[in-house]
Amino acid sequence: MSGYDCIVAGCGGVGSAALYHLAQKGFRVLGFDQYPVGHDRGSSHGETRVIRQAYFEHPDYVPLLQRAYSLWQELQSLRGTQLLYQTGILQIGPPQGEVISGVLRAASEHGLQIQQLAASDVAERFPGFHVPDGSGAVFESLGGYLRVEDCVRAHVELAQARGAEIQTGETIIDWSPSPGGITVTTDKSVYQADSLILATGAWASQWLSQSGLHFKVLRKHLHWFANSDPRYQQDQGAPVFFYQLGERFYYGFPQHNALGVKVSEHSGGELIQNPADLSRHRDPIDFATLADFVQHCLPGVTQTATRHEVCMYTMSPDGHFVLDAHPQHGNVFFAAGLSGHGFKFASVLGEILADLVSGSAHQPPSLFSASRFG
Repeated sequence: MSGYDCIVAGCGGVGSAALYHLAQKGFRVLGFDQYPVGHDRGSSHGETRVIRQAYFEHPDYVPLLQRAYSLWQELQSLRGTQLLYQTGILQIGPPQGEVISGVLRAASEHGLQIQQLAASDVAERFPGFHVPDGSGAVFESLGGYLRVEDCVRAHVELAQARGAEIQTGETIIDWSPSPGGITVTTDKSVYQADSLILATGAWASQWLSQSGLHFKVLRKHLHWFANSDPRYQQDQGAPVFFYQLGERFYYGFPQHNALGVKVSEHSGGELIQNPADLSRHRDPIDFATLADFVQHCLPGVTQTATRHEVCMYTMSPDGHFVLDAHPQHGNVFFAAGLSGHGFKFASVLGEILADLVSGSAHQPPSLFSASRFG
């Protein structure tokens, strides 16, 4: 008999949620992370992540988002701390562009309430947010952001309260099938389990490349700019924002603390080979690009930097998630290639992975199947 019902490799956004949902089901579960809970060495940090329902990337994400919202609200109720802030999200871009047309398509297919705004409407309702010539806007009142590190810690601590174990500062160096289960070898010991979940983020290719799945990892920069203009402050009604400007996509958050306004570019990124060697240095070209965006689209915000961080996007070939059972091992399940837009789904992806382990009927959308890559 194995030592655990399931081992979870990686306890960031998705892994922490899987740990929680397995523990809630009564499974004996063990989680591993090479870094402390809520660390800044992967993709689940930097204070905030956007959440929205009218998903321009594909309408099939919307039902998952609706479930994710319920689970985030449940988590914050159990935790007794606010994790989800529904400030609304203002999205600006060409009317026929990927963002605006995609939002309207998702809203139409799923009956979501979206407000279409002309530039004059934006100037009246959200002064300070510039709408470039030829662009329009949509506003989704349910949009907002998640407190990302707090979400990870909440999932882990509630999992532990339900009997889950977690080992941090311990690195998995190998896993292999064994009679009746899985053997996991770390740099400190060897463990046995009936099943395994791989939620390893930027390290996904290390564990999945032999099954034909490959991901590229991009370094992304997060910047905070000093601000004293109330038009960009959360307590004055400023929303989360997302801009499509030609081939570039930018997003940011209303000011909610002394650091100012957080802004980042969603497009682009620098290819990296080893996520463990991620450079933490600010890139001057990236900063200049963001400062130029701020100057033209958020003209009341200063270009004075107050903070900089880096994170990683683990990109699938088509930009959609990969959530499936391992093609050679039916008791190994994984979430990978979240492609820079996955954290908002972490609560429901963790639930789906736990359901896969338990044999539940709840299956991932076909959009996420690994078989789509042949």
